[in-house]
Amino acid sequence: MKKLSVRRRHPLAAVVVLLLALAATGGLYAAFAPTDKAQADETAQSLDIEEGKKLYEVGCASCHGGGGQGTSDGPSLVGVGAAAVDFQVGTGRMPAQQPGAQVPRKKAIYNDAEIKALAAYVASLGAGPAIPTESQYSPQGADIARGGDLFRNNCAQCHNFTGEGGALTYGKYAPNLEGVSEKHIYEAMQTGPQNMPSFGDGIMPDQEKKDIIAYIKTVNSGETEDPGGLSLGSLGPVTEGLFAWIFGLGSLIAVAIWVAAHTAKAKKS
Repeated sequence: MKKLSVRRRHPLAAVVVLLLALAATGGLYAAFAPTDKAQADETAQSLDIEEGKKLYEVGCASCHGGGGQGTSDGPSLVGVGAAAVDFQVGTGRMPAQQPGAQVPRKKAIYNDAEIKALAAYVASLGAGPAIPTESQYSPQGADIARGGDLFRNNCAQCHNFTGEGGALTYGKYAPNLEGVSEKHIYEAMQTGPQNMPSFGDGIMPDQEKKDIIAYIKTVNSGETEDPGGLSLGSLGPVTEGLFAWIFGLGSLIAVAIWVAAHTAKAKKS
């Protein structure tokens, strides 16, 4: 015991303890510090933000203002998130060609790298929905029947039962969903562009969004058939009844006019 006590009081004991503590600290830092990949990702993100800011100042600031604060010509972009930018710019709606009741879809002006940079810059202005990953929007393994129920309850009022679109008020409209990518459909549900309400994760989880995407892709695939013949806009009994009234009664009226005209001629002769 005396020998152990003497060693503990040795002048070098404090130095040894300090070295052990430094070694332990260095080991823990090496184990939990960001890896080279994480640092590289951070550097790439910073470069995207810097490039996105340049693109924004040239193509977006005239309407949305410096720093995305918004102007009388365009809303604030603070907090809209990267997903909103990816949708609006990726579908060609932004930059807008001219003001109007609604901005239509058109060919995208920016390439994928530029869209990514713009999205990164706008995301840096305030927290918002991120660009979804493929696992979030891929319809692989989704429930198409459940997606149909969800679509009819939440979307068909504007987009029609098969996503063919429809007119709204004051020149606005719900666009046709045929040909829209799975990612952009997901982003539209997540961010609620223009007249559309937003269906965030708290309202509609990822799985339900995937089910809806699977339904839309199925009914617009061209592989489904209309047992009754013409789809007539896929609006159901409303258009079918209207068709019957217009063409059915129209034919009867035409026959009645023809009979009346020939009867009048017969009486004169």
